[in-house]
Formats: sequence, C-alpha cells, structure tokens
Amino acid sequence: MFSIIIPIYNSEYYLRDSIESVINQSIGFKENIELILIDDGSVDSSPQICEFFKNLYPNNIKILRIENSGPSTARNCGLSNVSEKSKIIGFLDSDDAFSQNALQSVYNFFVIPKM
Repeated sequence: MFSIIIPIYNSEYYLRDSIESVINQSIGFKENIELILIDDGSVDSSPQICEFFKNLYPNNIKILRIENSGPSTARNCGLSNVSEKSKIIGFLDSDDAFSQNALQSVYNFFVIPKM
C-alpha cells in the first residue's frame, strides 16, 4: 500500500494532471494507493478539483485543509494522516506528474526480493 501526499496551493491549471497521474498508475489505484491531498489555503478552484476526485474515489482519497503555511507544513500534515496499512510513502508536487509505471518501479525496487 502506497500513500502519496500532494501539497496544494493555487494549482488549478496543473492539479488535474497531477492527480490523474496517481490514479492511472499501473499498480492499481483502488487496490494499492491512498492519495492525501492537502489544500494549503488555495483561493482558486483547486479545492473543487480535489472534491471532484474525492467523489470519484471516496475510499482512496483524503482531503485535508490547512491555513496557508507552506509546502513543508502541508507535507507534515499529510504524514500525520497516513493510514496504518501504508508501507511506502511518497510525495508529489501539485504541478508534477508520475509516469504510469512509477509506483510499480518503486514497489519492484523495495519489495520484490533480489537474487
């Protein structure tokens, strides 16, 4: 189980692509990924974009809101809300995206025994 934390501040132009890059992971989003979205006081449509995806995947996506405090505080807030069943925690900025096999590669590196 992966937990991916995305701190968000006024990222409406990039956020959809960022979230979709996590949802579309080859490892299987519904079965293996928890997405924690931290809205760091956005004043654009970022909160509505987060809610849209939360409604699609209510069991996989958490939304937390904090007063604007910066990305480090947002990341720490996300860390405090990771599920106990999570084995690997990752971070993604709201204007970045994962390649489709990113988490599968991480899993293969850290979990599959090497000969």
